[in-house]
Amino acid sequence: MCAATEGRWGRKQRALLCCMLVAAWEAAWGQLRYSVPEELPKGSFVGDVAKDLALQLAALRDRGARVVSADRTQYFALHANSGHLVTAERLDREQLCEGVQRCVLRCEVIVEGEMKVYRIEVEITDINDNAPSFRETEKELRMSEMTAPGSRFSLSKAHDPDVGVNALQSYEVSGDEHFSLSVQAGADGEKRPELVLAKALDREEAAFHELVLRAMDGGEPSRTGTARIRVSVLDANDNAPVFSQAVYAVRVPEDVPVGSTLVTLTATDADDGLNGDVKYSFKEISTKASKVLDLDPKTGSIRMLRSLDFEEGDSYEIEVQAHDSGELFHTATVSISVTDVNDNAPEISVRSALNEISEDAPSGTVVALLHVQDRDSGANGEVRCSVVESVPFRLERALDNYYSVVTARELDREEVSEYNVTVWASDGGSPSLRSSAVLALRVLDVNDNAPVFAEARYSARLPENNAEGALVLTVRAWDADWGQNARVRYRLAEGRVRGAPLSSYVSVQAETGALYALRSFDYEEVREVGLWVRAEDGGAPALSSNVSVRLLIVDENDNAPQVLYPPAAAAGAGWTGVELAPRSAEPGALVAKVVAVDADAGQNAWLSYELAKATEPGLFRVGLHSGEVRTARSPLARDAPRHSLVVVVKDQGRPALSATATLTVVLAEGVAELLSELGSAAAPAEPAGSLTRWLVLAVAAVSCLFLAFLLLLLALRLRRWRRSQLLPPASGALRGVPASHFVGIDGVRAFLHSYSHEVSLTADSRKSQRRWAADSCCNTLPARPPPDKAAPLLGEDAAGARGAPPDALPNEFDLLLEEEEELQKEAYRLCAVSQGNVPRRRVNGDRRCRECSAGRRLRAPLFTTEERRGRSGALQLASPATARLARSLYRRPCGLRVAPRYGDELQRVGRAGESRRRRGLSQSGMEAGAEARA
Repeated sequence: MCAATEGRWGRKQRALLCCMLVAAWEAAWGQLRYSVPEELPKGSFVGDVAKDLALQLAALRDRGARVVSADRTQYFALHANSGHLVTAERLDREQLCEGVQRCVLRCEVIVEGEMKVYRIEVEITDINDNAPSFRETEKELRMSEMTAPGSRFSLSKAHDPDVGVNALQSYEVSGDEHFSLSVQAGADGEKRPELVLAKALDREEAAFHELVLRAMDGGEPSRTGTARIRVSVLDANDNAPVFSQAVYAVRVPEDVPVGSTLVTLTATDADDGLNGDVKYSFKEISTKASKVLDLDPKTGSIRMLRSLDFEEGDSYEIEVQAHDSGELFHTATVSISVTDVNDNAPEISVRSALNEISEDAPSGTVVALLHVQDRDSGANGEVRCSVVESVPFRLERALDNYYSVVTARELDREEVSEYNVTVWASDGGSPSLRSSAVLALRVLDVNDNAPVFAEARYSARLPENNAEGALVLTVRAWDADWGQNARVRYRLAEGRVRGAPLSSYVSVQAETGALYALRSFDYEEVREVGLWVRAEDGGAPALSSNVSVRLLIVDENDNAPQVLYPPAAAAGAGWTGVELAPRSAEPGALVAKVVAVDADAGQNAWLSYELAKATEPGLFRVGLHSGEVRTARSPLARDAPRHSLVVVVKDQGRPALSATATLTVVLAEGVAELLSELGSAAAPAEPAGSLTRWLVLAVAAVSCLFLAFLLLLLALRLRRWRRSQLLPPASGALRGVPASHFVGIDGVRAFLHSYSHEVSLTADSRKSQRRWAADSCCNTLPARPPPDKAAPLLGEDAAGARGAPPDALPNEFDLLLEEEEELQKEAYRLCAVSQGNVPRRRVNGDRRCRECSAGRRLRAPLFTTEERRGRSGALQLASPATARLARSLYRRPCGLRVAPRYGDELQRVGRAGESRRRRGLSQSGMEAGAEARA
């Protein structure tokens, strides 16, 4: 016995273990089952969902959870604080599950944050809340008195919506001994009451019999329902109507039009007269079928009162009765099967959905949970779901009829900021029906785009002398992001301009990108400013980009021309200068050159020269672009010796700026005449105010030098005269020296004049243009060969000259003459090379100089015959005077200043010749003294 007890205990444990395993398996797969009785009040406890699904209450409260069902009515609710599933309203099993033995309601619990769904089944158990009831509470039966005992008469069944033990269990009849009750069990298990005639009727005894039919269920306490039956006893009618078929089976589609005849019943009665008149009626019909079907009592046609719906009922089974006037009848069964028609489109319900998603969400992120169903059956109820291919989303099956909408790839808000995802559901019917649901999803921005400037580089032109704070230009950058991530701020990159920080020159407005100049620019100091502007967005971390800005300073005409020559005499005074023009000058001869520059650039630095004022308007002219002052005609004897020229130098700016230069041109044939003219004009010039203090000082200095020169010249001549008196009259020491070796002031001035060039200077071109004088070939001293017969020297006796032998000169003096001739040839070569018209390899003596007019003029005797014969010491004074005059004229800007190297060579030649002459003359003088003493 103990063994048997242990065996039973082991079986119980195994059963309990199996139940626990099944419950654990169902919980693991997200499916729970609960059972509650019907008629519970609203808010009644159903089950602890949080505990059974192992969900955290904090997660439920934070993320949110809700209960959804396929029905339009929500019968359950979930308390987020406790995790309990409770009833949302009163549950009536008979209303929810009419005619169903097991009533199960299904719902789903959706956890919003996790995008998970759990299925819950709640079984509604029946309670005995309904009593059995008859469709007809009063029924009248007509029986012939000829009815044989044992005859059976079908009675209306009682209906009890409850199930199980609470359903209808038994019938009983009371009231008369002529009748008894028989209960038959049908094929479907239903109990059908039948009235059995237990004793023959006799109309004469009782024309009516009153019976009470009672139906009872098995509930605790038991509930009953009653119906009253009145039996009328009739005269004999021996033939009952007969149906042509015992069962009428009909298949009709659910889209049959209202009013259509489904089937026509046919019953015949062999009796004649009123006993053969057949009437049709429903003997047994459900409430649902009575709302849909109607039977014509005369014709037996069953037609539709309203449209059929396969989803509400797929079949109807009713019992019909045909009876005659004698109350004889016959029953038949009508079975109507409804076939499904694809008349219901799929239904899409959005159980859970996100309204916004970040653009950096990974692929596969769930954005919505959908439930799809089709009320049709078979192929008509098979649903296929899809989304359009143009959106980055796809569908994944989650649970039975649930689908998840997930991202197919990473999103980009800059391409699409909002999505309207259309989900299509189509069934398998023909033709297919489909429906759609639209999910609106906004993409949240992430700072993944750096600002982009509208231009690859910026450049602007800013006039110089701008106002401080002037707007230069505005840079613009756009950020494809949104909100704070798209807010762009600007700032300057670090840099320096002329050693100063860039921020001291320009600034940028952080919000608008406007670039302002903080100081006034000067084109002559800064011509271009290069900088970088950085645009940075407001994201975290911030993204930035740079753009180069080139600021070009535009020159304005803010600098007047500056005259370099003639130089300024004093601060605040006008320009002045003194130039020498020979009275024998031909028209177009160069007198002077006004040299000016302008610190501006371009057109503002283009200079033009005009002769604004002149003592003799028609005598001189000024080159418009060169600034050369030339003779317009040959000077006349009536022309004044001193001329004042005012030259205006203008630039091409708007407005034009100008400067003036004052030149004093003296018509004279030599420096002595020039100095005497300046000396005579200096006294009245001071009161008139035309000459400045520096000009007065210069004239005084030149006068002093000239007086000193005259005194020195006079002393030298007296010394030579005295020495010539000491030499013997027959001395022929200087015989044979050609007169062409004596070079005067005019020759040196002509030689230096040949070195004046045309010079054009600009401040911006960085180039200087030089043009040699067109009318100068090689104004150099000609190398005249020694004459066949030596010319007599100054102070030389004619007789002595005729009597002196040709070889009377000492050998040293011959060498001196040869060296001087070589030095003179070297001077010719330097002059020709400086003019640029004779190549170096072709310069040999004065071969080319003989062909030009200047050369012919220079070959003329520079001293008259009287001057050569006047004194014998003229040879000694020629070379020193030539050298001193060359050095004095070299200092003048219009002389050899433009070619200093050749001027230095000329001075070297003069100094070398002078030293050699001194050595030769001193030696010859010593020999002559020795002969005299002897």
